[in-house]
Amino acid sequence: MNLRRLSAVLVALACVCLPQQTPQRAHSFVEFVSASNVSVTPGHSNPVEFTFHVEDPYHINSNQPLTEELIPTQLHFSLPAEVGIGRIQYPAGKLVSFPFDPSTKLSVYSGDVVIRALAMAPKSAASGTYTINGEMKYQACDNNACYPPKKLPFSFNVKIATKARVKTRR
Repeated sequence: MNLRRLSAVLVALACVCLPQQTPQRAHSFVEFVSASNVSVTPGHSNPVEFTFHVEDPYHINSNQPLTEELIPTQLHFSLPAEVGIGRIQYPAGKLVSFPFDPSTKLSVYSGDVVIRALAMAPKSAASGTYTINGEMKYQACDNNACYPPKKLPFSFNVKIATKARVKTRR
């Protein structure tokens, strides 16, 4: 058997005998749980709550980390003309120290995180249900390391109700 043929046989055997590696999906650390149902009348606003779950044993930086080197958690939205999102209220972070530097506390979120905002509709908004696409930008860490920043896409619906009819006296 010549060297070229022997090499081909060895490569074929290696492909059959070695376990196949399947690509692992990227770890997200955070899951979008829900957004509260929201219905808005044109010219008004209503509250909406977004719930996210940070997997144990990870944490993410709060919206106001205590050092500028840390990446804050932020929500961003792609909005149709009929819907606005404003007055986003992030929860206060929990001050925690970690084994890598027990003397320093960091402002972080873990477990369930609820972010509140207002959904608004201009007076000219047409009635209907609108799908809003959002994105949570965050950086996850565990007790030993921080991971590259991620963006978690999510979506929810906002219903624009028809304008209430004003009753007039006769």
